[in-house]
Amino acid sequence: MRRLHLVIGIVAVAAFVTTGQIMGRHQPPLSTLTDATRLLYRSRHIYILAAGLVNLMLGLYFQAAFPGWRRVVQTVGSVLAVIAPVSLVLAFASEPATGLPLENGWASYGLFALFGGCMLHAVAVIVRPRKLYD
Repeated sequence: MRRLHLVIGIVAVAAFVTTGQIMGRHQPPLSTLTDATRLLYRSRHIYILAAGLVNLMLGLYFQAAFPGWRRVVQTVGSVLAVIAPVSLVLAFASEPATGLPLENGWASYGLFALFGGCMLHAVAVIVRPRKLYD
């Protein structure tokens, strides 16, 4: 799982750089678009960076939890963290063209997946088994 997170993280950071280039070369220039459309481009661009950095850090520091429910929770968290950048790249590609932020669009799914993945990883590591004699 560590290698997958590392690869996804590197690809997502590269996608962040690419989306920045797309915004810089956009025709018509982003400065001529409405504030709402410009905000949609920029927010989706930053979301890609966030998802990429989370996966990059997981790829650098990931340690598998002990077998049992913690490992299951951690695995589900990893799946959500890996899905998030894909959904956010789709959001960058499709949502700004509509000019309307969608409540149930790709960005929402990607952000919820990123949040859920981070929280599940935290639960898997923070919740420790209790000792019998505390």
